[in-house]
Amino acid sequence: MDNHSHDVYDAIVLGAGISGLVASSILLNDDCLHILILDSYGHFGGNHINVNIGEYSFDIGSFIFQNDSPLIRHFPELLPLYVDIDPTWQRLNPQGVVTKYPLSLKDDLFCAGPIEWARIVASVVFSRLFHRRMKNAKDFARYWIGSRFLRRSGLENYMERFYGLPPEKIELAFAEKRMSWISEYASLNNPMLKKSHRTRQGPINRQLARPKEGFHYLYKAAADKLAGLGADIALGTTVSSIKKVDGLFEVQCSDQCLRARRVISTFPLHTSLALCGIDLGAELQSVRLISLFYSFDGTRGFPSSILYNFSFSGPWKRLTIYSDFYGLVKERQYFGVEVNADHVEGSVETADRKFREHVAANNLFVGNLILEGSQLTSNAYPIYLDGATDLARKAVLLLSDFGIESIGRQGRFDYQPTARDTTLKAEIALGGG
Repeated sequence: MDNHSHDVYDAIVLGAGISGLVASSILLNDDCLHILILDSYGHFGGNHINVNIGEYSFDIGSFIFQNDSPLIRHFPELLPLYVDIDPTWQRLNPQGVVTKYPLSLKDDLFCAGPIEWARIVASVVFSRLFHRRMKNAKDFARYWIGSRFLRRSGLENYMERFYGLPPEKIELAFAEKRMSWISEYASLNNPMLKKSHRTRQGPINRQLARPKEGFHYLYKAAADKLAGLGADIALGTTVSSIKKVDGLFEVQCSDQCLRARRVISTFPLHTSLALCGIDLGAELQSVRLISLFYSFDGTRGFPSSILYNFSFSGPWKRLTIYSDFYGLVKERQYFGVEVNADHVEGSVETADRKFREHVAANNLFVGNLILEGSQLTSNAYPIYLDGATDLARKAVLLLSDFGIESIGRQGRFDYQPTARDTTLKAEIALGGG
């Protein structure tokens, strides 16, 4: 541990990802002076992970930050470390066209021709009349854009790649919370469908990527600030149990027992429950993600930095061109590809083969494509099977009854897509907003 140890900590924070770092900042600003940040990982940043292979630097996922993020309020030291970028997003649609993300009126609708337009309109009208009772994510999307356009646009295929399960098995609550853009896009009042000549007012935020040195380098600046304010930090430390004794928490780590008045956990819910000896009686599932890391020399076939797979085939869901952010390495581009592990039976070889077959069939990455490495990530993000929200709420309440304050993507089983979202929810949970 860094700094100094205390007989009794005011608080122990489990996890050194964004939620844990923000929680620690809130606690220290709230006169909770003696805290310990503890993580089983040997690095800061939680599941914000990068992999360096030679001179290449890849991410486990695709992370874009903004200079007006509330994270910067807590850690202004991070801002000069980020790399300014100008990212663009596109998708490969089922017709083999690289087009606008998430939907394109031109390529998905207007190019279909009048007969298909009529079918799509009829499908939307039918859905609005006869599919008002929505039970799952597919029902939600179908109600707003109709079965015909849901299929033609490739959104249904992407949803299955994202969840790892057919969208009809994903609960409605998640769709309403995280897919609201579908209803906004389909609304008759959608400003995207209207011509507007109004000039945008106010400043536009800057888009940022982590420094090329990696996430550990970025978040170490935040951790150094917290350490300077008196926080102890223990990375690579495994917790074996948590008990409540005489009003204090006893956190057993390897050969020592740490005591604290509060415990804030960002660990996965099932991990926190097991540490406290609590049986939920059911399982909350998370996506296992395979990340494929490639270098490439040739013609990639699209200009954007980030490309989503909405086509009818291919198990990969998204790729990110990191060389657009950090520059070429030995005249080669390099990028990462995300694949739901369950769609390729957990096999890197299968994921690589199917990716190569799919991009070749769509005339993408024509040239010399080399697989530089890969990584499997468990607990990448929650899978919202029917009833998962209620089950997660029950788990959080059980931990709360025990005295544990559970926050964050893993600690709340809450899909938090950005550092902004994660920071705001940590502030709300701990009253530091």
